[in-house]
Order: sequence, then C-alpha cells, then structure tokens
Amino acid sequence: MNVGNQGGQKAEINMTPMIDVLLVLIIIFMVITPTVSRGLEAQLPQQSTSTPPQNVQSRDIVISVGKDQSIEINRQPVDLDALPERLAALYRPGIHDHLFVRGARDLEYQQVVQVMDIARAAGWDRIGLMTQ
Repeated sequence: MNVGNQGGQKAEINMTPMIDVLLVLIIIFMVITPTVSRGLEAQLPQQSTSTPPQNVQSRDIVISVGKDQSIEINRQPVDLDALPERLAALYRPGIHDHLFVRGARDLEYQQVVQVMDIARAAGWDRIGLMTQ
C-alpha cells in the first residue's frame, strides 16, 4: 500500500554483483572440468579374426591363492618360486586359454596382483579375476 510519495529511494536489486558472482563460478567450473579424474581405460573384447587350430580346445586354468598365501593351479599345490616355470609350461601361444585368479576373502590385493604379474611375465595376456 502506497501511503504517500516521499520522493525517497526505491529498493531495487542490484544485478551487477550477482552477474559478477555468476561469471566467477563459470570460470571456476571451466578451469576445474579438464582436471576431473577419469576412470581407468579398459580393454574391451574384440572379435578375433584368426581361428585357433581345429584339433586343440581352449582350457580354463584357475589359480587359487589361500589365506596362508598357498597357491594352487587347478587344485594342485604349487610353490611361489615354481609358479613362473609352471605357468610358462602351461602357456600355449596362439590358443585362447583363459587364466583366472581367485583370492581368499581376507587376502590382501597386493598378493593377488603379484600372482597376476607372474602370470603376465610368463606370457599370459588374458587374465581374469574370480569372485565367490
């Protein structure tokens, strides 16, 4: 209700500080966006153009690492020192064998990665992790 015209100032919202804040926020987001971390690159399965030999079947090999750091290949105990030679003997180039690593629930991930590194050094490039 307007009781009288006193000639005083009217209350208005000053838009200039709001626009300044908005521009500063836009600049901050433009600077931060390129540095946002991205996920790991994953190799997706590709269709194979080469065919494996007809008389050779692919096989699945499971390496189990127990709580006490005991290692088994397809339920056969293997010593950690003998693991590289054993995996190198099982590796067949040109044949799509699958190697799976299964670790105990309470095992540290570093010990599973150590087994995976040994397998990769023996020539295996298709290594999967098994869950329970």
